[in-house]
Amino acid sequence: GMFEEIRVKGALNRIRGQMPYRWDLNIYRGCEHGCQYCYAMYSHRYIKAGKGNPGDSAFFNRVCVKTNIAEALEKQLKARTWKKEVINIGGVCDSYQPAEAKYGLMRKVLELMIEYKNPVIISTKSDLILRDYDLLAELAGLTYVNIAVTVTTMDEKLREVLEPSASPSEKRFSVLRAFKDSGAVTGLHLMPILPFLTDNPRNLEAIFSLAAESEVDYILPGTLYLRGETREHFFKFLSLQFPELLEPYRNLYRKGGLDKTYKAGIYGNITS
Repeated sequence: GMFEEIRVKGALNRIRGQMPYRWDLNIYRGCEHGCQYCYAMYSHRYIKAGKGNPGDSAFFNRVCVKTNIAEALEKQLKARTWKKEVINIGGVCDSYQPAEAKYGLMRKVLELMIEYKNPVIISTKSDLILRDYDLLAELAGLTYVNIAVTVTTMDEKLREVLEPSASPSEKRFSVLRAFKDSGAVTGLHLMPILPFLTDNPRNLEAIFSLAAESEVDYILPGTLYLRGETREHFFKFLSLQFPELLEPYRNLYRKGGLDKTYKAGIYGNITS
């Protein structure tokens, strides 16, 4: 991918809505992981894609690196008005995507979190997070640290098609195992569950048994949501890779959310 270095005024974004946290920190804008179901493509809308086709390709191929993120963050953390609220890191763009191997911005960010004893939630699909084990364990000794890893499938061939540049799922479980004794809370994000692709009992059982073996503190499942650019991109992806699923998906996704009956069935399977 192409990197573009940018400077930002603020590091933290206030989020509204039903989340258990109110602040988001994204070190990158755009993400090289290339997940076909990525719901964050819209966040790149105001970046011109340059030559070639606009829209989804820009999100995956052009990553903006917020080079001064640490300075911007420190300003916010040392403000008198800051109340040490939980910061969700990488909610939109994975902080441990390939660009991070080159830039190493997360280390500066974590050093600040340690200095200001600020609680964090980090979600990722990459085992690059293991590079920062030392800092995360230190932070977990001072305050609340939650490390969540997203896994959708244990079928590696399917994983390569769905999430081309993310770490293999097996490696993501190695992250959960590694952090088990670090003092951090560990969680598995089983999301999105993709109808007809990752929702079969064999896949879900494999993920659950690996999660149990990794002794995660919680599992958070979620189903695929399709609207706007994500919907367009995902249907295009299906037509190329799984044309036989186009019709079934159109039936399940008349709206953005999944058909209620199907949803009830899948959650019934998971909780039973």
